[in-house]
Amino acid sequence: MAALQNSTLDAMKNQQSQLLGEWTNGLQTSGATRNLKEHDLQQQTSEFLQLVISGLENGNGTNIAAQGWEATRQFLEKLSHSRALLGQDSQQTASFIFALKGPLFNLLQTQYKDQPALLAEQLWEISELLDALGMHTIRTFQKSREAVIKRQQEELLELSTPVVKLWDGVLALPMIGTLDSQRTQVVMESLLQRIVDTGSEIAIIDITGVPTVDTLVAQHLLKTVTAIRLMGADCIISGVRPQIAQTIVHLGLDLQGVVTKANLADALKLALTRLGVSLVKTA
Repeated sequence: MAALQNSTLDAMKNQQSQLLGEWTNGLQTSGATRNLKEHDLQQQTSEFLQLVISGLENGNGTNIAAQGWEATRQFLEKLSHSRALLGQDSQQTASFIFALKGPLFNLLQTQYKDQPALLAEQLWEISELLDALGMHTIRTFQKSREAVIKRQQEELLELSTPVVKLWDGVLALPMIGTLDSQRTQVVMESLLQRIVDTGSEIAIIDITGVPTVDTLVAQHLLKTVTAIRLMGADCIISGVRPQIAQTIVHLGLDLQGVVTKANLADALKLALTRLGVSLVKTA
């Protein structure tokens, strides 16, 4: 069975400066260094090469799942996460590993120029090792990227569902866009928490910015209204435009028990009346 020769490892250790120089130039030429500071790139390339040499030097072979490669795997996982945060794609991230192939192949060709069979064997071993490390990097990058996207989606949902205090005891939640299951859950959690924090008695859900109301959207609204009532508060839905009212009638949706108003002003006026607050217009 083929194995990495000690002479290969010695060549890598003795020619680290040359390898790092060629590797860095290759990364810069390919555009894989976008959004990266030069100092950070130098530190990452130097650390990774040293980890690879240490892994091979300790007799861990090229099986990166072995215990001896744990430090290298952790380095790549951290690298993938940082690249995902910088907005790089999987190709740019993987290029960090694969760009090392060229300099290493050149080094091996010089080392075994008179031993073609051994050269082919060592090229295969190095290629297998870097491919495995590259695939590990891509897998961890995808997980990191998915985590970043999920966090951004959650932040956008929170930003798109602000709970506003209109008056003492009155909260308003202006809805903009389509209401789906995930967003309904965020709305519920945000609104119910604000009811607890402020001790509000009435919550107004304004759907002026909701383009259409179908059966599913209505169900989500009713779930939110039910949750609000279970918290001991009352709920008013405002922004019911003529088109939405007709749609609700045509769909045969049952909104009995749910107070609706045409606009937010009317909903606020009703809420204040229920709280016993009188507004007097001054001249």
